[in-house]
Amino acid sequence: MFTHNLTIICVLGTLAGPALAQEGARTVAALPETLEETGERAPAEVPQSSAEEVGDIVPANTAYGVGQPASEDEIAAIDIDVMPDGRGLPEGSGTYAEGEKLYETICATCHGADMMGVSELGAPQLIGGRGTLASDQPVKTVESYWPYASTFFDYTHRAMPMTEAGSLSADEVYAISAYVLGKAGITGSEAATTLDAESMAKIVMPNADGFVADPRPDIGE
Repeated sequence: MFTHNLTIICVLGTLAGPALAQEGARTVAALPETLEETGERAPAEVPQSSAEEVGDIVPANTAYGVGQPASEDEIAAIDIDVMPDGRGLPEGSGTYAEGEKLYETICATCHGADMMGVSELGAPQLIGGRGTLASDQPVKTVESYWPYASTFFDYTHRAMPMTEAGSLSADEVYAISAYVLGKAGITGSEAATTLDAESMAKIVMPNADGFVADPRPDIGE
């Protein structure tokens, strides 16, 4: 009997707890006003434009009165694309040894210490796979598939690491590139092997001839 009564008291105490903790009348957010004509809720206020100066709004001319011209610094921050021939590669350099340390601390968690990728994270294998593209089980990696070294630099610089995309300096990307490409046997694997804009542009990737030019006239050269 004592246990039964104790259980009832505990349950009642639990249910009463929130009510006892509530002080004063319960309040809720005010509802929007109602339009007398239709009985519908009144629309919210139109948000203010972020533009410094709002000109004429002419949707037909794609003028919507929002935004502002990008500054030179803002453009430079995203103007980091690198062309297949090396145009756009920034100043700086990095060695195989420096890249090994950076890879261990920044890249290995996702791509694996052996660069074989971590499937649970969706992180792909980076090296290996040569000669598999025409097989029933192609293995697409930086080594076997990507046609230009500049593609690796550009993507790593722009999108890696996943948790802080774009945070790597040019020197760090050159170093990581030297390490990954060195482990793939594309460049040297000596500790002092160095990559910079000049040497990166001269790298010939194993699958450089594995793609065909796009014939569409609107693509251009």
